[in-house]
Amino acid sequence: MARFRQKVLLLLRPSAMKQRSNQSFSKLRIIGGSLRGSKLVVPDLPGLRPTPDRVRETLFNWLMPVIDGARCLDLFAGTGALGIEALSRGAAWVDFIEQDSRLAQDLRQNLARLKQSQAAVRVGDALTALLQPPAQAHDIVFVDPPFPANLWEEAGQSLELNGWLRPSAFVYLEMPADARPQLPACWDLHRESTAGAVRYALYRRQVASAKL
Repeated sequence: MARFRQKVLLLLRPSAMKQRSNQSFSKLRIIGGSLRGSKLVVPDLPGLRPTPDRVRETLFNWLMPVIDGARCLDLFAGTGALGIEALSRGAAWVDFIEQDSRLAQDLRQNLARLKQSQAAVRVGDALTALLQPPAQAHDIVFVDPPFPANLWEEAGQSLELNGWLRPSAFVYLEMPADARPQLPACWDLHRESTAGAVRYALYRRQVASAKL
């Protein structure tokens, strides 16, 4: 009887472990900087929408004058492609916030494999995280939430009100082509473009100098 139970366990054990091993994965490519050509292994999950290569290339051309040494925040990080691209191009530090624990685990593994220690991955709701001031404000923030959630306005207000942005910070938004969210008045549109059904825009925070 004991031998029979052992055989049953041996038959069941592999099937219990298939969920993760059977999950399909794809690869994203870092397109510039010190990690150029490196592949990010990312799971194929419903609703996951990594920023395309062409869009990332355009964005980081816009950011070229300010990316070196910048402190960045990859909000709604997903695959972390934007934040890792920033590290590749000279960012000093990147904070990643991602709600899905599986994506956060894969992001940590990609960072470790690429030997990128100047980063932190936080698992949790991005909007909840924004309610508390950060340890340090950021020079560049990437905001690419799930489109159906319509979180651009709320994220923008929380970034502005709770001390997440340095005085001349840049904020990148990725959204549907017809989206025109109401953003803080001190965010000036710096650059924008479209790729198919997606609009992507870079804003620069302009804080008035105190009067003497």
